[in-house]
Amino acid sequence: MEIDAMASARKSSDITFYGAGWCPDSRRSRALLDRLGVPYDSIDLDQDETASAWAAAQNEGQRRIPTIAVGAVGLVLIEPDDHDLEAVVRR
Repeated sequence: MEIDAMASARKSSDITFYGAGWCPDSRRSRALLDRLGVPYDSIDLDQDETASAWAAAQNEGQRRIPTIAVGAVGLVLIEPDDHDLEAVVRR
């Protein structure tokens, strides 16, 4: 899905952040969301087996984090860089 389409999906959507406290990419993406003032629900995959299984299913069975679900449209960002993540949440 292109960035513009992802941004449109974000306008009226919630964000669920699947990550782990030890993961540098999770810390970076959380810090960006916090800096931008974007609300999100955070799930620690080390603490939630069901969420961990869901995230792995989104990543062809691999555990790649962060995995960020954006809204009811089913948009899932996998290890987004700051530019792509910001493009989705800014619009």
